[in-house]
Amino acid sequence: MISYLLLFGSAFLAATILPFSSELLLFAMLRDGGDPLLLVIIATLGNTLGAVVNWLLGLYLLRFQDRRWFYFSRDQIARAQRWYRRYGFWSLLFAWMPLGGDALTLIAGIMKLRLWLFLLLVGSGKGLRYVLVIYFANWLPA
Repeated sequence: MISYLLLFGSAFLAATILPFSSELLLFAMLRDGGDPLLLVIIATLGNTLGAVVNWLLGLYLLRFQDRRWFYFSRDQIARAQRWYRRYGFWSLLFAWMPLGGDALTLIAGIMKLRLWLFLLLVGSGKGLRYVLVIYFANWLPA
């Protein structure tokens, strides 16, 4: 039970702006005889809920853009919004990617994408990624 909570936590943290990874723990739990379906469900749930943190940050981020300590310039935000308008919400299917995936979820919040659509797209992409991790892990010798 503890190991499943650790998987959920690592998947959650991996989806936030913090540098973290969950695939190694997933792989280790699979090798220790963990149920593949349960591992996918827990990792996907944790990773998707972690992405919701980024979405919420994006949703409220622009309220602070006039503050001196605000990290992003208006130009950076405008570029991100233009990029998102160009590629659209379908780009969230790639929110699982190690580079840029967190930014996609943050931008979706800035663009005020509906939460249900966000969850559907991000959860689908992240779930598929974990299915593929388990699939390819089974190819490796024990």
